[in-house]
This record gives sequence, structure tokens and C-alpha cells, in this order.
Amino acid sequence: MIRFLVVCLLIFTHISNATAQEIIKIAEAEAKSAATKIHFKANPNTSNYDITYHKLEFSVDPAVAAITGKVTTTFTALDDLTTVTFDLDNNMTVTSVTQNGNAVTFSQSSDDELVITLQNTLNQGNSTSVIIDYNGNPTSNGFGSFEVNTHGTANTPVLWTLSEPYGALGWWPCKQDLNDKIDTIDVYITAPEQYVSVSNGLEQGTTTTLGSKTTHFKHQYPIPAYLIAIAVTNYETYSHQVSHNENNFPIVNYVYPESLSSSQNSTLVTVDIMKHFIDLFGDYPYKNEKYGHAQFGWGGGMEHTTVSFMGSFGRNLIAHELAHQWFGDKVTCGSWKDIWLNEGFATYLSGLTIEHLDGDASFKSWRNSTINSVTSSTNGAVYLSDSDTTSVSRIFNSRLSYNKGAMVLHMLRKKLGDTHFFAALKNYISDPNLAYNYAKTPDLITHLETESGLDLNEFFNDWIYNQGYPTYNVEWHQPTTNTFSIQLNQTQSHYSVTFFEANVPVRLNGTNGEVLDLVLDNTTNGQTFVETVNFTVSSVEFDPDAHLISKNNNVTLGIENNLFVSENISLFPNPVNDVLTIETSKNIRFKNVIIYNTLGKEIFTSSNKQVNLSKLSEGIYFIKVFTDAGNLYKKIIKE
Repeated sequence: MIRFLVVCLLIFTHISNATAQEIIKIAEAEAKSAATKIHFKANPNTSNYDITYHKLEFSVDPAVAAITGKVTTTFTALDDLTTVTFDLDNNMTVTSVTQNGNAVTFSQSSDDELVITLQNTLNQGNSTSVIIDYNGNPTSNGFGSFEVNTHGTANTPVLWTLSEPYGALGWWPCKQDLNDKIDTIDVYITAPEQYVSVSNGLEQGTTTTLGSKTTHFKHQYPIPAYLIAIAVTNYETYSHQVSHNENNFPIVNYVYPESLSSSQNSTLVTVDIMKHFIDLFGDYPYKNEKYGHAQFGWGGGMEHTTVSFMGSFGRNLIAHELAHQWFGDKVTCGSWKDIWLNEGFATYLSGLTIEHLDGDASFKSWRNSTINSVTSSTNGAVYLSDSDTTSVSRIFNSRLSYNKGAMVLHMLRKKLGDTHFFAALKNYISDPNLAYNYAKTPDLITHLETESGLDLNEFFNDWIYNQGYPTYNVEWHQPTTNTFSIQLNQTQSHYSVTFFEANVPVRLNGTNGEVLDLVLDNTTNGQTFVETVNFTVSSVEFDPDAHLISKNNNVTLGIENNLFVSENISLFPNPVNDVLTIETSKNIRFKNVIIYNTLGKEIFTSSNKQVNLSKLSEGIYFIKVFTDAGNLYKKIIKE
């Protein structure tokens, strides 16, 4: 989706570790970009035909907030049609409409509709074309889908468009709902000859006449209206070449002259990221055309198909927008309620870029930051309700659509394992019913379940469709030398989930530096797990590598003891000021003790029955007494 920063909310720099705060800024910018058109709803009057082709001819001057256009649209009737309706802001003035070379009648309504009366009834399954001539000053000028601005010390004019989610109708007659991709488009941009124009697809050539230059782009993959875009200014252009796994295409960069040197240094990493994504998810979806960047005046970006519009060239932003070419452009969310299929994926792939280029420690830091964002509020679902789609800030909610969506994907990766997880995503991306089409959350679930053999219904109910996150209270003890017992108790931050089923990672640390990592399949509250160990456990860490969405978790040493041992060992005084005395019966041979804090962390050990606690701060501690008959766990209070 879009990434914009108005008034420079964020300028991305070349960094190795993206933070959740960056994602917040990206989402805020996207929300602002869409705000002027959020009142738009899917127009039922456009659902009775299928668009197959657009020829888009635009005449613009980046110094003037206006557009003159001619749009030729070929469509197939899904019902018998006497009229056809397009979405078009009523601020645009339609001057003529023709069909088969003949003028036809039309009307524009206050509901931002252009209604065209066809020459004859178009029967279901038949196709025709109409040509619409129009002009006007787009209402979103200065903030939204069509903007004229300046850049550089010379204040050079620049024009760009950005239509997600509902802005396309502001500057051209289209079908804006998420139910129809256009099979092929030709874009012709006419502007003063000193400027360079950019759009989707491959540039076919330019022609110059009387001081104006027309640039022709052709895009031959299905595309929704909101991903069609143009930009015009005095761009400098340069390319990087990708040649990887039968993918051979250029990355064409359109940048401001004053940014040329810094941009050339920053954009080269796109090749490495591109190769990594190809390895993970299959061919670049538009490998027969190009990928590229076009600089524009906001601080974020927007994933227009084959050319992302970029406010800056930080690595996180480059990865995020490139990820959308697979997740958002090739497979597009089938409703704005499923926006996480675009944004959650792009956010997670920016995390995968950190894993790939910077290593595990940086990726762990990214996950910690992302979890902190998710748990900064107690409610909110990843999947939107119908009413949520009327709020642009809710659609582009950084905590939910972006960060929680991303961390849920990471949890799925850990649950399925890398082999099944990435195979499922490849299958999802290449599914002939979804590729270059639309998908909804159940489509993703189907591929994850088919590949893994798991039933993920409860997982998605908990983590996607309902709200909140869990907090864990973990109690552990070691009843014998070779066994370890751990109990997981959970509370939920929101009432919509009664229990979060999850794979819970814990790490056992031994007294001699041993480490054992466990993943506990936690399906019920209060569940106890007994594991075999071959060392004495000194402490337990909960989710040490940040693989699980949770908050304020507490790990304590339990007090479950062998009855025989309990009856034959005495500890006094308790509470204690200085020295704690341990007495054992003649039937038990004392070995040593370990003192723990309430988090289960070892404080110190002693082989004496007189344990000096004078240096400890006041509070609660746990003592573990080792004997030849078993071990005693007990709470002590230091006064």
C-alpha cells in the first residue's frame, strides 16, 4: 500500500535495522494520502461489466494543477447493458463520449458517477469500447491522488498521482472497486518537452511536437485502477540490471537531479533484495517489463505496479515497496478488510530483508520492536470490520494492519517451519485463481493448511479475526535430576479471545552453562509440560528470541516438592535477616543450595547448611535444596 509522509513526517535513511516507529510513520502517511476520498464506497453500479483494456491519454503540465484526458475503455458485459457507469469525480468535466465513432449521451452525477447511454443494448458476454474526453482541476490537488508541487532550490515543478485506496476517480474515469483488474493498459503522457514522464510498464518511445513531448508506456499484466500512476518532472534516469533465476530486467530509477548522487548509492541494494525475494517467492511478477523507482514529494512511498513512487531511498522503504510487487500488486487484497494481505506481508518482508542482510541479532531486534508496537494497546483485530473500512486511519493502522499482521506471519512461519511456510506462500502467489487477481484471508489459510496439514482455524480466529494478545505466568521446577516441569498460565488483553493457542518458546539455562530450547504447544490454560533434561536448571527465559506476540510475562520458580523430602528438611528462620539454617534428618544427605530471585534467575549457590543472606535486598526469594533423596523448593522472605 501507500507509504507517504506529509510535511516530511519521516525521511528514511539507509539503515540496517528498521524499527516499528518507521512502520508507524509509513502507515500514518498512507492514511493521510487516502483521506480525501475515504467516503467512497464500492459502487454497485460498476459491478455489471469487466474491463479488459484502457488507453489512457493524459495532457499535463507539472506547473499547472489541471489535466486533460482521453480514456478509451474496452469492457465486457456481465449482464445485458443499456448504460455503463464509471467512477469520476464530479469536479472533472466530460466534454464528449463516443462509441464506435458515434457520439452517445452521458450524464455526471453528484455521486461522482459518469453514466453513459450505449448505442444499443450490449448483451451479456459481448464487448464494446467507449472513448471519454474530459478535463478539469482534480479536487485532491495539493494533498492526495493528484498533486502539483516543486522540488530543489530552483523550485522545479513536479506532478504525481497516488490513488490508493479511493483516489483514482479524482483524475480519470475508472472502475475503482476491488473486483476487476484491467488486463492491459497503454499510457500516453503529454507534457512540456523539457520534462521526463513515468508510468507503469515499459516505455515504448517518445514523440515531440511543438514544444510538447508524448511518452508512451505499455503494461501487459492485470492491474487495478488504484495502482495506475503517472509522474512528471525533470527526472534524471539510471538503471540497475537484475539477472537471476531466469529473471532478466532493468530497475529503472527516476530521480531529481539534486538527488542523483545519493540515490545511485542507495538504490543499488534493490538488486540484492530483489534476488532474495525471487528466491523466497518465485519470479518477479513483472519480469517481462521492469521494476523501478520514481522520486516524489512525500517522505514515504507507494507500490505502483512496476514503479514504486519514493519519497526517499532508505533500505527499509525500498524493501517494503518492492515486497508489494508480489503481495499487493500481483495478488491484491480482495477487500479493504483484508488489507493486511498487502501491508502485513510487506512489513514482514522488510523484516526478512534485515534477517537476510544483517543477521539474526538485528532481526530479533526488529521483532522486539514490532511486538512492542503490537502490545502498546490492548485491543484491535488485524481483520477489519465493515465499519472499519470507512476510516482511513483504521485501514492503514500501523499497529494492526502492518505490525501485528507481520508478527502473525512470523508466528505462522515458526508454527509451520520454514519449508512448509515458504512453500505455502509460493503456492499462494502462483495460484491461478489468485495470481494477478484478488485474494481474501481464507485463500491464504487454504494454502497454509494444504501445505502443512494443520488445522489453522483456531489460530486465525485468535490472532487475525479477534483482538488482543496474551500475557503469560510461567511456573517451573525440577522435581528430579532428569525431569523438568513447567506450567503455563495465560490472561488475555481483550475479551474476544478466551485463550490464545500458541507455540510458546522457553529456554532452560543450566548451572554449568547448559542451554536447552523448548517450544511448548500450549492449547489450554494451566497446561503443564514435563520434559527430560540432563542438567540442573538454574533459570528459565520466556520467549528469549521474540517469536511470540505477548506482554508482561512473568517466570517464577515453583514450589512443588517430594513429600518425603519436605518432611525431612527444615529451614529457619523464615522470614530471615542474615543467616538461614538448613537442617536435614539422618535419612537425607545434604548436597548444596541455590538461591533464586522471583524471575527464576540464580543469585548464588552455597554448599553450607548455614546460608548467609545478609547481602541480599529485602524481598521474596526461592531456595532450592539439593539432597540425595530429591530436592526441596521453598519460598523465603528476606527482611
